[in-house]
Amino acid sequence: MDVIVDTNVLVTANGEAVPQASQECEYTCVHWIEEIQEKHILRLDDGWEILGEYEGQLLPKRGSGFGYAFLRWVLRNRANPAQCRLVPITPQESDGRMSFAEFPTDLALAGFDPSDRKFVAVARAHPTPAPILNAVDTDWWHYRKSLEAHGIQIEFLCPDAMHGHSG
Repeated sequence: MDVIVDTNVLVTANGEAVPQASQECEYTCVHWIEEIQEKHILRLDDGWEILGEYEGQLLPKRGSGFGYAFLRWVLRNRANPAQCRLVPITPQESDGRMSFAEFPTDLALAGFDPSDRKFVAVARAHPTPAPILNAVDTDWWHYRKSLEAHGIQIEFLCPDAMHGHSG
């Protein structure tokens, strides 16, 4: 199965200061990271948007956690079609913000985090669906119904982190 992984999964797997992440959430993220490497195909964009965010969030801190190890694995396997699937997406500006041609044109998604639009673009640019794995980012929870209406599947790895957030 192909999967798309939001950066917060890597950060949470590292056990870094993510206040809304329980220890169980951290373990779940570690489990998924290990499972992706063994059983799944990681879907990335071909323009380094997702990898650039992974590097920006992880490399400045340089650590030895599971998220860092996963980033190193991705960098080694990015061009290996048995491990990673590169999907072309089209960057564009939308209302003065970075977006992608593949991101749905929908007023209900106008406030969706511009930095997360690349994940949605990758999900929509490929003909077969792939879930986006999210650990603790509540923006995905707030917009889940609008995203689902456009065929976006979101796997909430840490549903307890979403409690108390309406939407």
